[in-house]
Amino acid sequence: MEIADVQKFLADNHRGVLVVRKRDGWPQITLVTPVIDAQGRVIITSRGTTYKLKNIRRDPRVSMLVMGEEFSGSKYVQLHGTAEIISQPEAMDLLIYWQRQMKGEHPNWDEHRETMKKEQRVVIRINIERVGPNKRG
Repeated sequence: MEIADVQKFLADNHRGVLVVRKRDGWPQITLVTPVIDAQGRVIITSRGTTYKLKNIRRDPRVSMLVMGEEFSGSKYVQLHGTAEIISQPEAMDLLIYWQRQMKGEHPNWDEHRETMKKEQRVVIRINIERVGPNKRG
C-alpha cells in the first residue's frame, strides 16, 4: 500500500481512531472524523482544551486507523505521521473546509464561525509518512 492509496481511501471514508502518546508512554485513543486536504494531508478538528492536543504538543507522532462503513469485513488503512496543531484564527478556513467535506454547506456560516470560536476549535493536520497494511496474514 502506498500513501496515495490511503489518501484516495480517505476521500470517501471518515471513521477514524487516532492514537497519540500520553506522558507515561501509554496510548491515548480517540474516535475522530478525518478528511484529506488538497495537499494530501489528513485534517481533523478538536476543541482547543482536549488532552489529545496536550499530548500532541508534547509528542507530535501520531497513528490512525481509518475504516469503511462496516466494522466486520470492511476495508481499512493505517497511517502514521507527524501532527501539527493549527489554532484560531488561522484554523478557520480549514474548519470550514472540513465542514464542507463532511457535511456540505452550512445554513449559516457566520453562526458556524462563532460556534468554532466559542469552542476554541482547532485543526490537527497530519502529514502522512507511513501507511499500511502492507501484508495481510
